[in-house]
Amino acid sequence: MCGIIGVLGSHEAAPLMVEALKRLEYRGYDSAGIATVHQGRLDRRRAVGKLVNLSDLLVHEPLAGKAGIGHTRWATHGAPSVTNAHPHRAGGVAVVHNGIIENFRELREELSAAGAQFQTETDTETIVLLAERHMAEGMSPAEAAEATIRRLTGAFALCFLFDGEDDLLICARQGSPLAIGHGEGEMFVGSDAIALAPLTDRITYLEEGDWAVITRKGAEIFDAAGRRANRAVTQIQIGAARIDKGGYKHFMAKEIAEQPGVIGSALDHYLSDAGIEMPGLDFAVCDRLVMVACGTASYACMVAKYWFEQLAGLPVEVDIASEFRYREPPLSPASWSVFVSQSGETADTLAALRYTKEKVAKVVSVVNVSTSSIARESDVALPILAGVEVSVASTKGFTCQLTVLALMALKAAVDRGRMDADQLAAHLAHLRNLPGLMNHALLLGNDVARIAADLAEAQDILFLGRGPMYPLALEGALKLKEISYIHAEGYASGELKHGPIALIDQHVPVVVLAPRDALYEKTVSNMQEVMARHGKVLLISDAEGVHEAGAGVWRSLTLPRIEPWLAPVLYALPAQMLAYHTAIAKGTDVDQPRNLAKSVTVE
Repeated sequence: MCGIIGVLGSHEAAPLMVEALKRLEYRGYDSAGIATVHQGRLDRRRAVGKLVNLSDLLVHEPLAGKAGIGHTRWATHGAPSVTNAHPHRAGGVAVVHNGIIENFRELREELSAAGAQFQTETDTETIVLLAERHMAEGMSPAEAAEATIRRLTGAFALCFLFDGEDDLLICARQGSPLAIGHGEGEMFVGSDAIALAPLTDRITYLEEGDWAVITRKGAEIFDAAGRRANRAVTQIQIGAARIDKGGYKHFMAKEIAEQPGVIGSALDHYLSDAGIEMPGLDFAVCDRLVMVACGTASYACMVAKYWFEQLAGLPVEVDIASEFRYREPPLSPASWSVFVSQSGETADTLAALRYTKEKVAKVVSVVNVSTSSIARESDVALPILAGVEVSVASTKGFTCQLTVLALMALKAAVDRGRMDADQLAAHLAHLRNLPGLMNHALLLGNDVARIAADLAEAQDILFLGRGPMYPLALEGALKLKEISYIHAEGYASGELKHGPIALIDQHVPVVVLAPRDALYEKTVSNMQEVMARHGKVLLISDAEGVHEAGAGVWRSLTLPRIEPWLAPVLYALPAQMLAYHTAIAKGTDVDQPRNLAKSVTVE
């Protein structure tokens, strides 16, 4: 959510910042802007909508200077508008801000009483007005920035730029991620390594409460107590942060197609001749798992709950991160907490992690970014190895999360004496077959596209599943509404008659996720209830399941036979493809759907 870039360079900053902001488009935004200092003069340009609008503006109104800050804004306080777009400026101070200032009303009242004139509807404007006031009192830019930062409560990543200062940036991090990039006689600031990858491969990640004074010679970092802090410089792999569509029309299409490869890589990473390699995890000493996540990641946890309980006999509680800590759940000191997040920066999930930190025996995270806040604050961080995922709607991130959670569940089964070596070998063989089966599923693309053309006409769509396919029904519905804007809901098939069946008529397609497993017969009964009410059933099953369903099914998609416990991973692909092709048919923005952000770094 939102993106920040800061440059102290040896070349013109504007084109560098616009290019970096393009790399942050995946985070979600509705306006963008940059500010520079040139010949001692601070100036800025801002535009609503896509970055091309800012680029067009800069053609007609160029902005010179080798020092600057830039921002893509996702509206929180105040509607998307040029006035509300960042950078914000007051006098000789400009700032870009990710996050939410929780005490902005109090600060606004204080500043208004002192005569400050507000121009925007945003919480961010209080930051620049505070800094401007401190400088008017005689403080230096660094002193004014520090004094301002100490007045703020909430979640924020900040970068300040000052009139007359073409070799100075001041940045701060509290609750929202921020990184410093080190170049040769150049320095950079960015929301994440992806923004900085073309500029440098040496990154310092700020920790909670850090703020830094940056010049072209380097960065002086201070911790929350104001003490000088030494933070490590990490060398990133430029290729790992590469962003391109690889010949596909959309990032989402590319990322769907990448799933067999990245899952194969994840399996190679965790499997050896000795078995499953997850150092630091011995489930024999764990009495319960508390799994916490948001959105798609929470559905991955719900699937994993079936695996841990059925394979390992380990009780699991799954919670939505935004609700978890507010109900003050009692936690056993022998339990473990598991946090799942693609970005590793999800604000609610990170806050839940900190809530459990001193209350459980071990904190484990399943993340895609090993340098993220959630990974760094965990006792054990397990990478899902999905690679950069740009499309807002998660695809390969979800299936890689499932893969790592499946390996965790198998390890738990072995550690707890519920699975012997032969049984483990059989389960791992099924996992090894998964990429090949996924390649087979990807061949259904044309069939899915034809079905999606009809689904695009619907106003409501239901998804049904039983057992571990129930969370996948929730995920399928989420994917569809995320990018096609069609109202969709997922239900456990057995719950159909407890209310949702009232929605069924000839205009409501019902997507049934039903491999031919032990629960299949019950699911068929639920399908019959739908068809008896003229509902249009799209059955996704294997060949045996499609055959047994018989007449009355509106459409079907046939997947290869798979071990039932792994079906959620395979069946995720047609659910994703349905969402993708339905969005294509409707002409919506697949990779950057309205109102959504890739990484939600505020509550």
